Amino acid sequence: MSKHSALLIEGGGFKTAFTAGIVDLFITHKYLPFDYFIGNSGGSVALSYLLSNQFNACIDGLLLLAKDKEFVKMNRVLSNEGYMNIEYLRKISSDIIPLDLDLAAKNTKNKIVEIVATKIKNGNPVYLQPTKKNWLDCLVASSTLPFVTKGKHKVNGTFYMDGGWSDPLPVQRAYENGAKEILLIRTSPINVKIAQSWPDYFGSFYFRDNKALANCFERSHEKYNESIEFIINPPKDLVIKQIAPKRFLKSTTYTYSISTLKKDYRYGLELGLKYLAKHNRS
Repeated sequence: MSKHSALLIEGGGFKTAFTAGIVDLFITHKYLPFDYFIGNSGGSVALSYLLSNQFNACIDGLLLLAKDKEFVKMNRVLSNEGYMNIEYLRKISSDIIPLDLDLAAKNTKNKIVEIVATKIKNGNPVYLQPTKKNWLDCLVASSTLPFVTKGKHKVNGTFYMDGGWSDPLPVQRAYENGAKEILLIRTSPINVKIAQSWPDYFGSFYFRDNKALANCFERSHEKYNESIEFIINPPKDLVIKQIAPKRFLKSTTYTYSISTLKKDYRYGLELGLKYLAKHNRS
C-alpha cells in the first residue's frame, strides 16, 4: 500500500523522555500530518500516546517507572523476569495511564501503524500492525530486551523481542512501502554511527545455537549504520527530515534518574518547538 508521509520514532529505552517532549508538542499543536506510522521499542510507546492524543502521558509513564522500586532489582539479573520488570509497562499502559485505544484507532483510520519487533525464531524484523485487542502486547514485544527484561513476549502465538536489534531505524521499510517524505524522531545525534555493544556481543554468544538469531545480534550495529548511510544518502524521490538531539542525552537506554528524564523531556520540548516553528504552516 503506497503511503506518502511517514512518521518514524526510534527506540532508546529511557532516552524516550526526549521523544515524549516532542510528542507533547505535536499533541498540543494538533500536528499529525502523516498517513504512515512506525514505532520501535520505547518509540512505539511514545507513538501510541501520540496517536491517542494523551498529553503528558508518555513522560508521566517514564517517571512512574523511574520512581517504582520494584521496576529495577539487580537480584533478578539471572532470573527469567530480568532486572527490569517489563510487565510494569503493560500495567501503566493498561491501568495507571491507560492508552485510549478507541481514539488511537479513530485517529489512524485508513492509515497504517506498524510496531517493529524481532522474531525470536530467526532474528528477522516483523512489522506488527496493532489492533485494539493486541496493541499492548505489541508494545511489550517491541520493548522486551534480552538480558535486561524477560527477553521475549508472545503476540498472536509467536515470540518476539525488541525491534531495535533487527531494524533499529526502519527508514528503508518506509521507503519501500511508498513513503516519499519521512520525519524521523531520533534519540541519538544525527549521523552518529555505533560500534558493537556488550549486549550485541553477549547475545551473539548466548544464542549461538540459533545461528540466525546469533547473527541478528552480531550484525545489529551494522544494520544501524547501514540505515544511517541510507539517511545521509537517500534516494532522489525521498525527503527525510529529522528531529534529533545535538548532543548525547542525559539518560541512556538503561540508566536514568528523575532529574535526567526531566532534562531530556525539556530538551525534546525545545527541539519540538523549533521544528514546528519551521515546518508547521497550518
